[in-house]
Amino acid sequence: MSSLAPDIAARLKRDAAGLVTAVVQQHDTGEVLMVGWMDDEALHRTLTTGRATYWSRSRQEYWVKGETSGHAQHVKQVRLDCDGDTLLVTVDQVGAACHTGARTCFDEGLLGA
Repeated sequence: MSSLAPDIAARLKRDAAGLVTAVVQQHDTGEVLMVGWMDDEALHRTLTTGRATYWSRSRQEYWVKGETSGHAQHVKQVRLDCDGDTLLVTVDQVGAACHTGARTCFDEGLLGA
């Protein structure tokens, strides 16, 4: 049983693993910081604590952004896209968002036109 409010849980379209893509954006600049994955519990924790919580597909466990690094994400808003399969999480990012130490995971440059 989902810990999310029934109206939110009903709108989510999860993948086969029960996950929804979460695009993370800096709230005041619009900078796209990273992409993570949330299941119902991670989304519930994010909404109730105000700290971005994700499901790690590689470690098979929940993680709160910044819990070990100090590079926290303080959640300002969470929105669901029109298809119900992607979340937009606007945050106030403290420090680097990327595991490489970069501000954003999208610093590698353009791929082409």
